[in-house]
Amino acid sequence: MLSNATYPPDMREIGHWFASHEHEWTDGSAYRFAIELEDRVIGIVDVDSIVGGSGSLGYWLEKSAWGKAYAFEAAQALIDFVFYEIGLSSLGSGHAFDNPASGRVLTRLGFMPVGARELFSQSRRETITQCCYELARQAKHTPRPELRDS
Repeated sequence: MLSNATYPPDMREIGHWFASHEHEWTDGSAYRFAIELEDRVIGIVDVDSIVGGSGSLGYWLEKSAWGKAYAFEAAQALIDFVFYEIGLSSLGSGHAFDNPASGRVLTRLGFMPVGARELFSQSRRETITQCCYELARQAKHTPRPELRDS
């Protein structure tokens, strides 16, 4: 389902991609995390293409992990990190038109649909329709302390 990755994976490209992470973190252009289950990597979640307070959220999970809310949980943690620790003000994201499950993850996270675009998918080796979404940072909700009668 990834648009910017080759399939089957090219090991040299993967090696270069992993090698770039430290530099991206240092210069603030991307933040990438492994999604682990029982000490095994089952996917990734990242925010990249960061420019001017905005970035692009992406995630990938192995097929056996689909439908178990792992993408939502990992993306929510990353959104909180980039909004409230890093200070980004907005995120974009998207999914292939024929992957509505990913759209449900995005809307559950609070993303709003903003249209669609044609995009070349490297993994599919064809042009696809990508549904596009945006999310703006909201003020972090701090629960009010409970009032008690004394």
